[in-house]
Amino acid sequence: MTITRDQITAALGKIALPDGGTLISQDMLRALTIEGASVRFVLEAPSPEVAQKMEPIRAAAEQMIAALPGVEQVSVALTAHGPAPKAPEPPSLKIGGHPKPQDGPLKVPGVDRILAVASGKGGVGKSTVSSNLAVALARQGRRVGLLDADIYGPSQPRMMGTTKRPGSPDGKNIIPLKAHGVTFMSIGLLVDAAKAVVWRGPMLMGALQQMLGQVQWGDLDVLIVDLPPGTGDVQLTLCTKTELTGALVVSTPQDVALLDARKALDMFNTLKTPVLGLIENMSGYVCEKCGHEAHIFGQGGVEAEAAALGLPFLGALPIDLATRVAGDTGTPIAVGDGVVAQAYVRLADRLVAGGMA
Repeated sequence: MTITRDQITAALGKIALPDGGTLISQDMLRALTIEGASVRFVLEAPSPEVAQKMEPIRAAAEQMIAALPGVEQVSVALTAHGPAPKAPEPPSLKIGGHPKPQDGPLKVPGVDRILAVASGKGGVGKSTVSSNLAVALARQGRRVGLLDADIYGPSQPRMMGTTKRPGSPDGKNIIPLKAHGVTFMSIGLLVDAAKAVVWRGPMLMGALQQMLGQVQWGDLDVLIVDLPPGTGDVQLTLCTKTELTGALVVSTPQDVALLDARKALDMFNTLKTPVLGLIENMSGYVCEKCGHEAHIFGQGGVEAEAAALGLPFLGALPIDLATRVAGDTGTPIAVGDGVVAQAYVRLADRLVAGGMA
């Protein structure tokens, strides 16, 4: 005897639902297929929540159809009308806010040394020096981290060639990015690049505390912190709340830049942070066509200042078009092997040899 569609719907019409009606009166039967002695169909609930409670109904329907004459095999699937429940969204990571109290300077877990790269004024190439020094150290096999602490003007995402947002598995811990062999983190990766960060001092301090304490830096030989220019809240927080190995002060040779560099040096002296040395950036420019070397910003001013203060002079870095292009395109000049790249290699060598990195 061949089973018919009418026989199946008549049987299913006898199965009452808890909220009233039957499978047929509530229009839940879908995709009924009869192939000889085999019967397949779907029961569609009005919502995922209702479907979760309908397994006994599905089992009863399967049992009733299997008992009909001429039926040897039954398959009954249960589905729901409408979208499935949404997966929970990842925890929201909030940056900024008031800093948490702490007892004295703290060590960043897994980090052997922390170097602050500072300048008294903007425009002297401090961020360029920070990114290229980090890459040069990484190329020598050091485990290097780079923290862009310039909250108001974060430029390292562009210079390091990555704008991906860091992950956070729990809304608290932050997974840093990797770029050119360097473990990397910037406030610029967490905020809209087109919008200004308009924060008061306590929020800056809280953000820096988060990026030092909540970022999972892993095991590093050295963490380079690219500070904002000047002598403000970020510098004060870093020097007083973190076990800082020391500071590197970057300046161009010109007198105006050195005036502000002296203020940065005085700040570190006031905060009892060791100044490990001075770096002269944009020291000279060699013409690509004729080979003439021009000292656009002067010559030897930083070296003379270091000698006068009894501080190490760590080296002079030239200025050229390729350095600017490399920074704008996200591949630091230190990745290559040119004249400027070799200058960063020498700077990295000196830091490693001196136990600073």
